[in-house]
Amino acid sequence: MIRSAVSGLALAALLVGAGAQAQEQGPAAPTATLTQPPPRDPSELQVLFWNDEQRSQRFRAMEEWFAGHEVSGAAMPRTLIDGDPLSEALQTEIAALMAKTGTAGVMVLVDGKVRYEGYGLGLGPQDRWTSFSVAKSFTSTLLGAAVKDGHIASLDDPVTKYIPGLAGSAYEGVTVRQIATMTSGVKWNEDYTDPNSDVAQMNRFTIEYGPDAIVAQMKALPREAEPGAKWVYKTGETNLIGLLVENAVGMPLAEYAKTRIVDPAGFEGGLFWMVDPRGGNIGGCCLSIRLADYARMGQFALEGGKGVVPEGWFAEATDSAVDFGDSGFGYGYQWWTYPQATYGAQGIFGQAITIFPKERVVFAYVGNWAQASGGPERGQFLDLARKIAASVE
Repeated sequence: MIRSAVSGLALAALLVGAGAQAQEQGPAAPTATLTQPPPRDPSELQVLFWNDEQRSQRFRAMEEWFAGHEVSGAAMPRTLIDGDPLSEALQTEIAALMAKTGTAGVMVLVDGKVRYEGYGLGLGPQDRWTSFSVAKSFTSTLLGAAVKDGHIASLDDPVTKYIPGLAGSAYEGVTVRQIATMTSGVKWNEDYTDPNSDVAQMNRFTIEYGPDAIVAQMKALPREAEPGAKWVYKTGETNLIGLLVENAVGMPLAEYAKTRIVDPAGFEGGLFWMVDPRGGNIGGCCLSIRLADYARMGQFALEGGKGVVPEGWFAEATDSAVDFGDSGFGYGYQWWTYPQATYGAQGIFGQAITIFPKERVVFAYVGNWAQASGGPERGQFLDLARKIAASVE
């Protein structure tokens, strides 16, 4: 569980090299526009070293700091009507925890109706907030859409079918399903205190290999276990999923997300998704949307993504393919699984979408927690979400 809180740190190395080098992938697309920020000194792009004030300001304006694709909101946004407010005691508890932890927004949906909506840190309903590793669950959903659309024949296909550059590497014989569950058996070190770790080397590969950085780094990794036998968290592997989907569908993730997530889920605001030097989107992180659209994404998953992903996709994707001992926590297809058939997406500095299918509750929050890897905050918010879900049974 602690590893889940720090997973998005792999982003930092990639971000430094992702700005001015980005190029539009393929012909210009009518639904996705590449935006470029003003030139910045590389030292200003070290997200993990931004101070508290900088994070609070910049997390809601990442398009001013990094290159990315913009897509518009849905032509017919999903209306989120107000339901009965949560009890005053619960509202007070939410507000107190938000203030204590530096959380910028919380929204609670029950049966698709807004039961709580609160903001802090200067965030408003029309503002966007960056996602970090919550984006992994978006990328997983686009993987499902690519299967539904026939671009990916099967999750049991070899990864090399869609990323030929990995042929002959440790990914030979690894399936799409195995990278979706991070059980490829390929060795990876995501130790953020070790300058020689794989995650720390991502920036070096970006600088040296530019558009080929993802494949160059991942194909150099050795195998440490048979495919399917061992779970190791690898943000680099989620970036592979993004590349795989883009290769399969022939467009950037953001453009595909417009018709497979933004429109069907009824996002009211636009989506911004950072690009890497290829001009493709970063599968493991870095999309920005409104708080209400985080909640709409949760509702979309709760309702099964009908017509977008294969029937039963979310039930499969959010079922634990990997159990972390007998803790009740586990991992599915880029979704974290929690005790009592609950699941969610989460990212560093405090963003999450937590879903309680039985109680029909979606609990979404975005924030600027003091530490990227978090302290007790993640558990405190999960406990609070459980209390809310129990109150509506």
